[in-house]
Amino acid sequence: MIINHPLLGPRDASEFTYLGDASLINRPDWQSDTAAAEFHDYVYLRENPAGTHRELWFHEQGDRSWLVVTRDTLTHEILATELARDVARKTGRGK
Repeated sequence: MIINHPLLGPRDASEFTYLGDASLINRPDWQSDTAAAEFHDYVYLRENPAGTHRELWFHEQGDRSWLVVTRDTLTHEILATELARDVARKTGRGK
């Protein structure tokens, strides 16, 4: 599988480590009143969708960047790749 890195261009998937659902970027506030329940869900509850899914990938064998890859889990077709920092900034995290 080829991942089109936003900065480096097409790279083989073997250069990357898959790290799960991209919603992990939205870490709960540890100071909230419901932090324990929110962190339980954050750590242990995951979706396993069939179809389009946003995933976190780490470019371990390259520039060590984090990517959000939108991929069809049925066909493995990659629909989009973005730097995770850009995705976090769009949601108000990682100023």
